[in-house]
Parts: sequence; structure tokens; C-alpha cells
Amino acid sequence: MDTLHTAQATTRARLHALRHAMAQQQLDAYVVPTADPHLSEYLPQRWQGREWLSGFTGSVGTLIVTAEFAGLWVDARYWSQAETELVGTGIALMKIAGYASPAHIDWLAANLREGQTVGVDGAVLALAGARALAQALGAKRIALRTDCDLLDDIWSQRPSLPTEPVYEHVGPQATMTRASKLAALRETMRSQGTQWHFISTLDDIAYLFNLRGSDVNYNPVFVAHALIGLERATLYVAEGKVPQEVRAALAKDGVEAAAYADAAAALSALPAADSLLLDPRRITFGLRQAVPAAMKVVEAINPTQFAKSRKSEAEAGHVRAAMEQDGAALCEFFAWLEGALGKESVTELTIDEQICEARARRPGFVSPSFGTIAGFNGNGAMPHYHATPESHAVIEGDGLLLIDSGGQYLGGTTDITRVVAIGQPSAAQKRDCTLVLKGVIALSSTRFPRGAKSPMLDAIARAPIWADGVDYGHGTGHGVGYFLNVHEGPQSISCYAMPEPQTAMEPGMITSIEPGIYRPEKWGVRIENLVLNRSAGTTEFGEFLEFETLTLCPIDTRCLDVALLRADEIAWLNRYHAVVRERLSPLLEGSAKDWLEIRTAAI
Repeated sequence: MDTLHTAQATTRARLHALRHAMAQQQLDAYVVPTADPHLSEYLPQRWQGREWLSGFTGSVGTLIVTAEFAGLWVDARYWSQAETELVGTGIALMKIAGYASPAHIDWLAANLREGQTVGVDGAVLALAGARALAQALGAKRIALRTDCDLLDDIWSQRPSLPTEPVYEHVGPQATMTRASKLAALRETMRSQGTQWHFISTLDDIAYLFNLRGSDVNYNPVFVAHALIGLERATLYVAEGKVPQEVRAALAKDGVEAAAYADAAAALSALPAADSLLLDPRRITFGLRQAVPAAMKVVEAINPTQFAKSRKSEAEAGHVRAAMEQDGAALCEFFAWLEGALGKESVTELTIDEQICEARARRPGFVSPSFGTIAGFNGNGAMPHYHATPESHAVIEGDGLLLIDSGGQYLGGTTDITRVVAIGQPSAAQKRDCTLVLKGVIALSSTRFPRGAKSPMLDAIARAPIWADGVDYGHGTGHGVGYFLNVHEGPQSISCYAMPEPQTAMEPGMITSIEPGIYRPEKWGVRIENLVLNRSAGTTEFGEFLEFETLTLCPIDTRCLDVALLRADEIAWLNRYHAVVRERLSPLLEGSAKDWLEIRTAAI
């Protein structure tokens, strides 16, 4: 039996086991979200149940199983990937417009009957999702049970909690002390009239306590909950993960470590007369249920979300240095690539290996910031494509190679996408590349009022692409952490996000700009830079912001139809390439430096 058929059979067997467990629990439907108790984007292995059950390896999706049906709800970024990975599994692809779509909830309400029961593990179910489920199902008199983790019943070799130790993020890259961060948080707590604040999101915890870990692939965070009082704070973390010297340093700042499993009990034991600050979008239903019913709860965004999104000038300086090292690594990689093509076998897997090796040679490098996406021609049309040993392309012939990659450095997190010419790109491919570049330039050049809601900026990058009757099915930009998660909020340049107050653009925020065009089974184009919000001056209408482009790597002009670019767009590209050449040249030598000179030549 080949690998594909084996995987299909495994998925069908696991679905059969789940249905048996559902029958024992008298459940008519079971929901498996892509989530853990911390609502993380990238999950520790213990909570990768949706992937284990379905075989779908994308980072987002909701699986619903009934006695007769199984469906996976995913947005446009994953349609092509899901179509391939779900073949023969008995799981239907359910296409949704955006990742926040409630379509799976609507399906449950429409397809289940009064008196039936839906099950889900409340320990990994977002509070907002639980409320939406309860409302929709309750209106149809369908019961909702949140006390059933059926994965524990059927996953015999389910991974345990991660055990790798945490470590301190220290100076000079850690530019603000743990004590000062806690003091600022407590000031916000007092202003909101609360004595306690509970945090489950791992990047907020890592930021607040100046700690890092390796519990989640690509993100330097660790599995923990945190309870902050006005005098002391407690980290709930697995036994043995906090080395003695780190424990002692925490104690000096009034922070103690307790068992990970004790977090819910600690919430239950809070004084009912006190007030608790909770972010309803960043806590699970199970943990919210642990709060004493009589306790006043103030629902607001985690203050650390705002604090970590606004990088200080000192942090921005470290990010610029990290970008220089990252750009130099990419120059070495691209010089190798051009020298290797036609002389040795180069595959999408080779791209990943070589780009990671180039970054690993750079000072301050810790790990990739996400799994490298290297897609040649048709594979590049899948925005979240990942090559595997079983399925990957050889880089040969003519076309476009899309490479989306990034690194975690002690002084910052990088995320960059470039499209490079392989052989001779077609006129149509060049047109798409040029339209995407026009979108990048349009948004990169924009000035906007401080406090403008980030989703409102999305249309600026799309306008040159829309003008050609084309669109793309993902957001234009996401926030980026400081040696933290490659995706962070609260800002999001996306037409799929709501322009809520917390999405306001403020100085110091780092965001990606990454429009794209995707031609299914033909090619994909995406160009991505990271940008920093900085002041552009004040007028009678208030303070304005502009973007400083942080990413330093040439944009392949061989992929462009220069006739489609206006004079000001050509000037922008030439200025950008001059900066790239000036800042990276001192870090390079030999063929990498020669490659940089050629690829940054003015057009």
C-alpha cells in the first residue's frame, strides 16, 4: 500500500474511533477546533488533534464529525491544500470566506435536530466561540456539552506537555525589565478597578516576564498561564521547566512558579469580592467557567497586547540590526541558488534546507519563525503550501519560485516573501509580479492619521490589483513580534478584520505588507516586507504616521514588466535597492556581495 493510501486509511480509522467514542457519550456531533488551552496559532503537539484526526496539515481549520458526515471548514488560503490532503479520507472540504467565519456554527444549527447534542472540549474552545455556539444551538434547542475531550479517549499515544526549560530574554536585546513591565500592567489594572488579571496567551506571558522557551515550533514561547495580582504574580507551568536560577530571578520580582494544572483552581479560589481583568478573546470557555460566579469580571483586551505591539526605539534599533543579518543571509542563499540551478538538483526541499543554513550562520539567530514556504509555479499558487518528501517540485524549466521564510533572532523576528525568476518568466507572470509590487509600493508610501484602524489600509494595497480585475484571498498584513510570535495583534491590515478600536495604528508597531496574486495550478506571486510605524509629523488635522521599510532584500526585477510602473514607482524601487545595497554590503563578500550588486542595480 502506498503512502497516500496508508494516510487515508489511518484517517478513516481514527474517524471511526471518534464516532465510537461519540456514541458512548451520546453525542450527535463533535467539534474539533484548531486550538489549545492558550488559543495559540501554532500548537504544541499535544493539542494538534484536528491534524491528527483529519490528516490536514494547514494551521487553521475546524473539523466537525457526525455519525454520517465529516467536514473541514477552511478559508481560501487552504482550499487547494485541503483538496489534496482530504482526498479519500471521507472528510468534505467546506469552503469559507475568511478564517473568522461562523459557517461551521451555522451548519450545525441547520443540520442538527432539536434534542440532539453537540460535544466539544471546553478546555480548548475560545470563550467567544463557546458563546456563539451556545446562542446558535440554543435557539434550535440543541444541547452543547463542553466537558468531553474525546481525543484523550482515542489517541493512545497522545504527546504529553513539553518539558524543555524556559530561559530569560536578557539585555541588551531585552530593553525593559520584568519589574517595569509588571508595574505598567498593574497601573492599567488599577485604572480599570481590578485587583487581578489572568493571562493564557503564550506570547503575552513571554513578553511580560522576559522569558522565552521552545514549546511551540517557530515561536520562542512556553506553555503556561499567569495570574497577576497587585502585589504578586504566579506562573502556572509544568514541573521542572523553570531552572533554579530563573526561579530565583523571578522571585526577586515577586513572581512565583506553580503547577500548570493548578491554574483553574487558582481562578476558582479568587476572592469573590475582588474584580478580575480578562480578555474574552484570549481565554477558553473552560477557564472562564472556573471564575467564581459572584466575582466581578472586567472584559477588555490584555494590556500586554498593546504594550508588546509598540516597539520602543531601542527595540526598533535591534530589529534593524536583525534585518541586516537576515538580509545578508538571504543574499548568500540567493547567490547559492543562482549558482546551483542547472548544475545540481535543486528542489523545494533544498530551498528550505539552504535558507535555514544561511540564517543559522548569522549572529543572534535562534530558529526559523515559521515553516519555509517554497513553491515553484503551480505550488506557489497555494499561499500556505509546504513541500514534503512525498510531494515536492524540482526547480527547473521556466517560471516563478515563491519563497516565504523568516527567522527568530534575539533582537527581532523576520518574515519576508520574494518571487524569483527561474529561466524566462512569461509576460503574464511578469504582469502579475508588477501588479503585486505596485500594491506593495502603494501601501508602503502611504501616510495616515495616528489611530487609523489598520483594516482600513488594506484597500490601498489591493487597488492596483483590483484595477486589473484581480484579487487575493488573504489579508494584506499582520503584526509581528519582537523575538516573539511572527503573527501578533492587535493590528491587522486585512479586509477580513473588523476596524475595532484596538486595531488602531500606533507608533512602534511592526506590520507586514504582503499582497499577492494566485493562479491555481499555474503560479503564485507574493512580495512581503515588514514595516515600522513612525511619526510623519503633525498638521492642523493631528499627528500622521508613515511606514519605514525594515526588510532588506532585493526584489527580483527580472520578474517585472517595467513598462507598467510609473516614474514614482520606479524611483521608490531604486531608492529601496540603494538602501539595501548600502546596509548589506558591509556584511557580505565574494559571490553574495556580487549578487547583491547585480540585483540592486537601478532600473
